[in-house]
Amino acid sequence: MSQQFLKFIQRGATVEVADAVAADPSLIQWRDAQGVSSLMWSIYSGQTLVRDFLLVEIERVGGSFDIFEAAATGHLGALQSALDASADLAVAWSSDGWTPLHLAAAFGTPEAVKLLLDGGAQVDAVAKNPQANQPLHAALALGRNAETIRLLLAAGADPNARQTAGYTALFSAAAANRRDLAEILIGHGANPALQNDFGQTASSFARERNYNELADWLDSL
Repeated sequence: MSQQFLKFIQRGATVEVADAVAADPSLIQWRDAQGVSSLMWSIYSGQTLVRDFLLVEIERVGGSFDIFEAAATGHLGALQSALDASADLAVAWSSDGWTPLHLAAAFGTPEAVKLLLDGGAQVDAVAKNPQANQPLHAALALGRNAETIRLLLAAGADPNARQTAGYTALFSAAAANRRDLAEILIGHGANPALQNDFGQTASSFARERNYNELADWLDSL
């Protein structure tokens, strides 16, 4: 049932998820072989209805959230409780190679990001997985919240740090056609001339996607 349950989550089959949980409530806090929970799978899969259902069910039965789930959902109460129990959790690693700050930057809220930064989270932590990215990369690739990005930069995030294949955060702003985010990065020292491992710049990355206005602006810098 567990693998079928995971497939329901990944497909966003909310009715099937609800029926499965009704038949077997333990599925609410099921984890795969790597230790990734059903809640985290709903977040990774972008299935917000399933995520919200699981959140309600976990709260209803008095279940708990680990620090990674709390960070990814922006659950400030659970996040603060975890940090109060052990300050070292601010720099902990999930079973799939993320810190709480990566997850808060990618999926959570600016408030969760600030709480973690205030609690000692490392803004330059490099993910222990093939992406080898930092929280700023995660924020630009997924969350794209301007306040989160400003918080990370103010805390010392390097706007020119590279992840796998040499991509900087500016590439993600270009891929999303977000000049507003690119301006924040450049205002904090991002270099638009940097190339990835394939010889591309953020400008050429934008132009490949027909974001010509953004590409022209980046070329003008």
